Amino acid sequence: MAQLLLIEDDAHMIRVLSMWLTRNGHEVVEVGDGMSGQEAIEERSFDLVVSDVNMPRMNGIQFVEWLRVEKKSNVPVIMLSSRSDQANIDERLGELGINIYPKPFSPSRLVEAIETRLEEAATVKGDSALGG
Repeated sequence: MAQLLLIEDDAHMIRVLSMWLTRNGHEVVEVGDGMSGQEAIEERSFDLVVSDVNMPRMNGIQFVEWLRVEKKSNVPVIMLSSRSDQANIDERLGELGINIYPKPFSPSRLVEAIETRLEEAATVKGDSALGG
């Protein structure tokens, strides 16, 4: 079971994603914006973060920049976006090693992507432990 942080300001999206992720055996902590995401990261560690791009107080890109630069964390992040300037977002997030999924999306496909990222992260951790 992975510990997942879900940062999303849309209540319906939170319900749907949280249901799919818990149904697949994950523990999900839900917060409504990037600042609340920062607080959650300060309180505990997570195996993966799923975040919306557009949110009040602190958007998803600002959150990821904080996570990578200030926290120096390489926790896997998957971003969700319905923005029309997708190419600009893809470029900025690509530099930070972030996958982005445009809305609307299939919840089952997103869960598959999350499982893949968790497996990749576990492999990297295993390689690091072996000195690789």
